[in-house]
Amino acid sequence: MRVILKCTIVSAALLCSVLGPAAWTDAYAQSATIVAFGASNTRGKGVSPSQAWPAHLDALLRARGVNASVINAGIDGDTSCGMLARMDSAVPPGTRVVILQPSGHNDRRKGCSGLQANVARMKSRLAARMISVIHMDFIGRLKRRYEQPDGIHLSAEGHVKAAAMILPQVLAAIRK
Repeated sequence: MRVILKCTIVSAALLCSVLGPAAWTDAYAQSATIVAFGASNTRGKGVSPSQAWPAHLDALLRARGVNASVINAGIDGDTSCGMLARMDSAVPPGTRVVILQPSGHNDRRKGCSGLQANVARMKSRLAARMISVIHMDFIGRLKRRYEQPDGIHLSAEGHVKAAAMILPQVLAAIRK
């Protein structure tokens, strides 16, 4: 028994030295559930579901060998108040990462006050569930260059760019 145990330890050490620490974290990431949680730019208003950034993110992760599933929990017109209210039902048990993308535009338009406080509450509640949180706050910068004619929603190309921009943060979060 002792010899087998030594071989196992030596084999593990050899595997780690050859493949590096990334091999261990990638294996752990194999079952990651990620929730894209936001409003219409998360949902993909004006593009098909397969063109929304959560679908692109899912494809980018799989192309890197990460068996993660990205759930699109975006709702057109949602506010940070609505997100806070539906968060527990939208983020299933076992979720590893939530990408928050609230819309200040919707909050202002629908009279939901306290965007920053609502985001802080969401982050706190998710942290209590041991879920990593990424706040996707660069959509406004992308919209200026990759927007639909309405000037509010990302174009199909903008969704591709958004997925590529968030990918490094997601990979880092699932490897923790």
